[in-house]
Amino acid sequence: MKFIVASGELQKALSTVSGVISSSQSRPILENYLFELEDNQLKITASDGETTLITTIEVKSDDAGKIAVPAKIFQEFVKTYGEQPLTLSVKASEDGNGKLLEILDEKDNFAVALDNEEDYPELPEFDPAQNVKISSGVLSEALTNTLFATSNDSLRPVMTGVLFQFKEDETNFVATDSHRLVVYKRTDLVNAEPIEFIMPKKPLAIFKNILSSSNDEVTIEFNDNMAKFTFGNNIWICRLIDGKYPNYTAVIPKDNPNVLTINRNLLLNSIRRASIMSNKSTNQVRFKLSGNVLHLHAEDTEYANKADMQIPCDYNGEDINIGFSSKFLTEMLSVLGSDDITMKMSQPNRPGIVEPVDGLEEEEQILMLSMPVIGM
Repeated sequence: MKFIVASGELQKALSTVSGVISSSQSRPILENYLFELEDNQLKITASDGETTLITTIEVKSDDAGKIAVPAKIFQEFVKTYGEQPLTLSVKASEDGNGKLLEILDEKDNFAVALDNEEDYPELPEFDPAQNVKISSGVLSEALTNTLFATSNDSLRPVMTGVLFQFKEDETNFVATDSHRLVVYKRTDLVNAEPIEFIMPKKPLAIFKNILSSSNDEVTIEFNDNMAKFTFGNNIWICRLIDGKYPNYTAVIPKDNPNVLTINRNLLLNSIRRASIMSNKSTNQVRFKLSGNVLHLHAEDTEYANKADMQIPCDYNGEDINIGFSSKFLTEMLSVLGSDDITMKMSQPNRPGIVEPVDGLEEEEQILMLSMPVIGM
């Protein structure tokens, strides 16, 4: 088995799928890439047993076959090249008990010991029940706005993923960790039959990085326990999170008469500064609103650190004093791209809702909710 490949193309393909490979694999064979060569096409597969990522590149070859290539050492090696052709060929090892991958550049010769490709697991059988199509740009935007709000609590697995909720008149992408909630809504993305599933965080984080540089339409096929994403030369197959997503609409307050409108960057930078003085276990920053001035207060009584700030704003509502997590608000405001935002509140013990004022397409809506931090 022998083929010639452009080092730049190979490097790009490896980085596309490498994120799923973990050095703590329970199955050592999964610390390899599976290379499958046929008809001048090199298919590269990476898997952690739950998620399988596949990409395909063109090479020059008259051969066919497959090999298992140690991922870490091979990727580090390929990174050392700029843009030049590499010749890769498979040879028997000197003791005759294994195989080597020989790598030839213009003047040097390298060899990597190969594992047994027959040990690499077969792709999971996948019989899709339904499918939807979505532009890579919309999916990338949805993941950017939701992934940060997912939970890391393995005891509540449904919250460690993003809910994909397709409806007849809209589609929602939802993330929550019970302290905050994000709902990213598209009214230009609909499905005749309402369907929903929960995608795990790890593969979505990998998708997001690749989708941002792609213009391809994404086809999502899924059944009760698996989903398959296809776009361009890439295929991604992963296991869905089993379970029922919490009724997130129940925690969104309907009546929020106290409305703060403020420049997003001004508020973000002010919260960042105040948070340095906040209690490190609660990260609390208090909002005291009266007239068109926002009083920000943070305090760490253990170290006698304190921040008191006054920020101009537009406020309509009764005087209110409410505490929020500076960590959560900073993450929310950093993700949004608007110039101005609104914060809608009702009472000091009820959630606050953050929404962008501008910067959205007509077909998209973003609602971010933060639970209050009670006490000081």
